[in-house]
Amino acid sequence: MEEGEDSRKWDELLPDALGLIFKNLSLCEVLTVVPRVCKSWGRAATGPYCWQEIDIEEWSRNREPEFIDRMLRLLIARSCGSLRKLTVSGLSLDKTFLFISDHGQSLRSLRLPRSEINDAAVGKAAGMLRGLTFVDLSYCISVGVEGLEALGKNCKSLSSLRRIMHPLEVIEKLSQDDEALAIAATMPKLKNLEIAYMLVDTASIIEILSKCKLLELLDVRGCWHVKLDEKFMKMFPKVKVVGPLVVDCYDMNGWDNCSDYSGSSGYLAWDFVAGDDDDDEYGDMLDDLWGDGNPMDDVEMWFYDDVHAVDAGCDWPQSP
Repeated sequence: MEEGEDSRKWDELLPDALGLIFKNLSLCEVLTVVPRVCKSWGRAATGPYCWQEIDIEEWSRNREPEFIDRMLRLLIARSCGSLRKLTVSGLSLDKTFLFISDHGQSLRSLRLPRSEINDAAVGKAAGMLRGLTFVDLSYCISVGVEGLEALGKNCKSLSSLRRIMHPLEVIEKLSQDDEALAIAATMPKLKNLEIAYMLVDTASIIEILSKCKLLELLDVRGCWHVKLDEKFMKMFPKVKVVGPLVVDCYDMNGWDNCSDYSGSSGYLAWDFVAGDDDDDEYGDMLDDLWGDGNPMDDVEMWFYDDVHAVDAGCDWPQSP
């Protein structure tokens, strides 16, 4: 047998294998570098295997709504109906959310932190997102009881809900007990529920514990009106309750514990492989998407101060 006879060239790998490899690259590299390496890589990068899971949370922070809309339309179209996970921050256009729902029949996980969508938009979209098992509506101040009820009534397989709030944004609300009761009434299959800093009282939490019989994790950190003693919780031995006291401090996922620019290197320049002239129009479009009129070689980097941070679902610092 000749040496290397069993080896396969990189450009001959199957598209699904290439898709798995490209998941380890950044969004910028998959969109701009990979397609210009060779034709087979270009086909893989524009095909569904690379876009069954889309995470543009970092990229979408502080982007103009129209740029987020254009990027999502580009990437979701590439998924060809196979999109299973989507994460985007700061979604503010109803038309973008409805586009997601129109093409989200295969969606299982939807994370929309810090988005400005409202109850009406959620009500319209929920019927087309029936397969969801995980939803993150953290810091979505315009979503309330009606939106949560719509999700609960349509997404019958929902097992995880993340609804963490910003303490300063809910300070003017009298209560969010109606939201907690809506969760209890419409989401009986929940296993994980994170509602840190929501304005709820003990009675609402007891209702959740009573109705959501599959519950395994309940995060009520910062819910200062909730009082659950050990004797009572013995009635729910399978439930791990975290809070209401906040006894640990992790990175805050981009709210206050980060800076727009690093002291040593605020920007990282990307060196791209030049493509054919036919790619110029495509490249111009990506340049527009990547920055609000800024060239793609100026990619803003975010640096977090807490190098020991662990993503454990805790978003806020130690309680005062």
